[in-house]
Amino acid sequence: MTGRSGPLRLAAAALGLVPALAVASEPLYVKNLSPLAGLLGLPSQRSARPLPAGQLAVALQGSVANNYVHDDSTTEFVNFDGETRRLALELRYGFARDWDVQLEIPWLEHGGGDLDKVIDDWHDLWDMSDGGRSQVSRDLLDYRYATTSEVVGLGDDASGVGDISLALSHAFYRQEAAAAAIAVGYKFGSGDEEDWLGSGADDVFVALRLSGEHLSELPLSWHGQAGYLRAGDSDLLGRAQQRDLWFAGIAMDWRVAGDWSLLAQVDAHAAPLDSGLTATGDDAFLLTGGVIWRFAPRWCAQFSLVEDIAVETAPDVSFQAGISYRTGD
Repeated sequence: MTGRSGPLRLAAAALGLVPALAVASEPLYVKNLSPLAGLLGLPSQRSARPLPAGQLAVALQGSVANNYVHDDSTTEFVNFDGETRRLALELRYGFARDWDVQLEIPWLEHGGGDLDKVIDDWHDLWDMSDGGRSQVSRDLLDYRYATTSEVVGLGDDASGVGDISLALSHAFYRQEAAAAAIAVGYKFGSGDEEDWLGSGADDVFVALRLSGEHLSELPLSWHGQAGYLRAGDSDLLGRAQQRDLWFAGIAMDWRVAGDWSLLAQVDAHAAPLDSGLTATGDDAFLLTGGVIWRFAPRWCAQFSLVEDIAVETAPDVSFQAGISYRTGD
């Protein structure tokens, strides 16, 4: 630490701007809830730092995504019109030094939803293109994808337990200001594929995760991940399914006050299908902005808004919120 940076750090600490080492920085919890891509076992970002041995973390993560896509070609047709809600219980346990295990149990609900009018009004306010959503009836559920040989669809409201996943993480490098971890995970085909609650197949992934702090004099933390998913053979996704998928992400956490962080995050993954249509055949890129509030010792809440920066590869807009608790100091 230079002589000039030392006083800056002391002043920032006095104002509560430097992150307390006891409170770990975490990326935002983000899932692509596009009707088909959302069925894959793509992991959300997380810190490369494992839980200390003997500690348990419990989180509830809720998401609401509004979809509208209508596109076709001479050989394909897609119509994603509806709303998907997802509530996930996440349990993480540090069972040894530099090792933790994570279990996620999701609940999904597909329906017509309630956000169509809000989104239409937003587009009208800024005179933005709406992709034709204002020309169709509001708050209806109509998820369909068809080729010349296959048709899959969901027109009735559905809800239930989705595909449960289990992941193991090991930090093979850990210093005060940086960490690197390898994670492997397995997604079980536990959700009902007829109701689009799961893919009907098991997936496996491997991911490299990196985390670090203080890229500048500002109280910044960063996270990144890159990985590979081998998707199981899904009858729902059909013959066009892509089974070898990459995924990646990067997140920046700016501790603007002792208990508050602002985060910006990009998540991306390969297309779920070998398709000529954007919604099913283009790689997805999502931009998320959010806030984390550490409102009590060992408790934190997060709120975020997700946009499809690669238009139609993810829902028009997703709202996400979560609350988490960790045992220990």
